[in-house]
Amino acid sequence: MNKATQSAAEAIADIGDGASLAVGGFGLSGVPNTLIAALLARGVRGLQVVSNNCGVDGAGLGTLLAAGRIARVTGSYIGENKEFARQYLGGELEVELVPQGTLAERLRAGGCGIPAFFTPAGVGTQVADGGLPRRYAADGRVAEPSPAKEIRTFGGLEHVLEYGITTDFALVRAAQGDRYGNLVFSKASRNFNPLAAMAGRVTVAEVEELVEPGEIDPDAVHLPGVFVQRVVVLTPGQAADKQIEKRTVRG
Repeated sequence: MNKATQSAAEAIADIGDGASLAVGGFGLSGVPNTLIAALLARGVRGLQVVSNNCGVDGAGLGTLLAAGRIARVTGSYIGENKEFARQYLGGELEVELVPQGTLAERLRAGGCGIPAFFTPAGVGTQVADGGLPRRYAADGRVAEPSPAKEIRTFGGLEHVLEYGITTDFALVRAAQGDRYGNLVFSKASRNFNPLAAMAGRVTVAEVEELVEPGEIDPDAVHLPGVFVQRVVVLTPGQAADKQIEKRTVRG
């Protein structure tokens, strides 16, 4: 039951080339930076990443991207990373764009054992009809368009078929956790971290504060430990590593 590991390097030691990863975070909030850094140091390549966004230049998943370690991204927002755009448009990166709410539900569904579901989101667009560029050729042509999806009508409204997502591993960050893997997330970091954790077959959580089992009120648990296999306790410096995507100053 004690899921605490000695280090981030130990916790991700079995993530190999070509592994699929669900990674938590919303913008730069709740990003598992310490686990990402350990993965970068490990040198694995060809990663298939599922995350709301792929970090920014020089931060979050952007560090793995810049090092050429990511082969495929499934996400909903890609607008803050110039290197992402360069690799995508240059044919170096495969990208599956998903509406944000659909991505959240696909992760949740996969974690709950639901293989597929129908949603009205995307009907009448390239999300449903196909044609979104998944990969470009080096000369700018669309080398691989997204396929058309099944459409069915429920209650007089058309819905598109979407599939649940499961991954080999999940990397998440929590504000608080115990040795059993029960986790509490802070504010915006709760958006995608619990869903990513549910989707991973092996979930690794870095926690800012480790407490003993029973110290977290059961009603306060955001993600039960059944979804978490490994816990990494952050140092004070690592816990304080919380970058701001866009700083706004009022005069």
